[in-house]
Amino acid sequence: MSKSEPPPLAKAAGKPLQWLTKLSDSSVAQKVVYRGAKAGMRAAGAAASAVFTATQKLSKPARLDRPDTPSRFDLNMTDEQRMMRDMLARFGNDEMRPAAEAADEACAPPAALLQQSHELGISLLAIPEALGGAAEQRSMVSNALVAEELARGDMGLALAMLSPHAVATALVDWGAAEQQAKYLPAFAGDDFVPAAIALVEPMPVFDPARPQTGAVATGDGGWKLHGSKTMVPLGETAELFVVAATILGVGPRLFLVERGAPGLEVTPAPTMGLRAAGLCRLDFDGVRIDRSAMLGEPGREGFDFDAFIDRARIAWCDMAVGGAQAVLDYVKTYVNDRKAFGEPVSNRQSVAFMVADIAIELEGMRLMTYRAASRAEQGKSVRRESYLAKAQCATKGMKIGTDGVQLLGGHGFIKDHPVERWYRHLRGVGIYEGALLV
Repeated sequence: MSKSEPPPLAKAAGKPLQWLTKLSDSSVAQKVVYRGAKAGMRAAGAAASAVFTATQKLSKPARLDRPDTPSRFDLNMTDEQRMMRDMLARFGNDEMRPAAEAADEACAPPAALLQQSHELGISLLAIPEALGGAAEQRSMVSNALVAEELARGDMGLALAMLSPHAVATALVDWGAAEQQAKYLPAFAGDDFVPAAIALVEPMPVFDPARPQTGAVATGDGGWKLHGSKTMVPLGETAELFVVAATILGVGPRLFLVERGAPGLEVTPAPTMGLRAAGLCRLDFDGVRIDRSAMLGEPGREGFDFDAFIDRARIAWCDMAVGGAQAVLDYVKTYVNDRKAFGEPVSNRQSVAFMVADIAIELEGMRLMTYRAASRAEQGKSVRRESYLAKAQCATKGMKIGTDGVQLLGGHGFIKDHPVERWYRHLRGVGIYEGALLV
């Protein structure tokens, strides 16, 4: 690492002043890094004990404004976005990659690594300053870059790390003042607080816009939830779930369900890929929650369940781009280093053309994803753009994973190389809905 490069934030705990000096032009980055450096000076890795208690009273919900964006689609990153991307790229290479295989085998993310990710300040980017965060504006493009770089480290671990960020984002965008005051300070605290969005249901041809999990009003003003969810990240440790359920005659809404709610059953449900996220199944057998547990109350200005689905799809496209970039980076080096008949296998046209095709398809995925994120950041409709980007990323991401395995030959089929794991991750992009938000 050259002297001009800032040190990885995960290792910068003893150098807060040096790190902050390099980020002197970025107020938000300063806040995030200062919090991360401060947290790193304490004993890290303690298990999170999330006790959700309102620490203040808000007169109205704290929302984030959209940043000023150019009217034209611009792919140039700001200095702050570039610094965040470079920081997370180093974290992915130095911390996530070495831990990914063991986490995949264990079907659970390491608690210490989740704590490290929290100390990066990822959740702070979703929470307003008034509630202990570092955010002044909601930049969906910046969030897309964060998800992409973490997924380049490992998609399964990235899903676990970004899951609480998605819950915090939902609370900021659609939560009432009382909900924000109760839950958001915990996500801006010193410890990683596991939390997850539960949308996917265990049924064929699942339609995310029409969840079959039901919410029924009770006589005392509360709600009862019935149904099941699957592929829920961090399920065994999550302290809070945001559950999509349909109210008959009203439509789908989001509900806050705390861990330990009577009638809630959590069962591990390992999958082919994304195993490091600790995926679980949730069963709701008449789970009772308070009336105040609803996010996106009927008639509340600004809530749109379809927009929630659109933003989740963009987030999964970000993950697909990051995972596909990891494959491309790896196979380029492999085919240049691998010798056959006295020369690199990349000298063969069939190999070179396959690598080129991966690069071409990846750029198409990235462009469609960034365009959707940019439109969402400007407050424009992204129904068409998010759907097309998800279809492209699901199809081409899966092909990139397949071609990556093919380019390694027999090595692609064994666990000595990470490409087989990345292939399994990319297969999940076309299946997964929800769990993440930009």
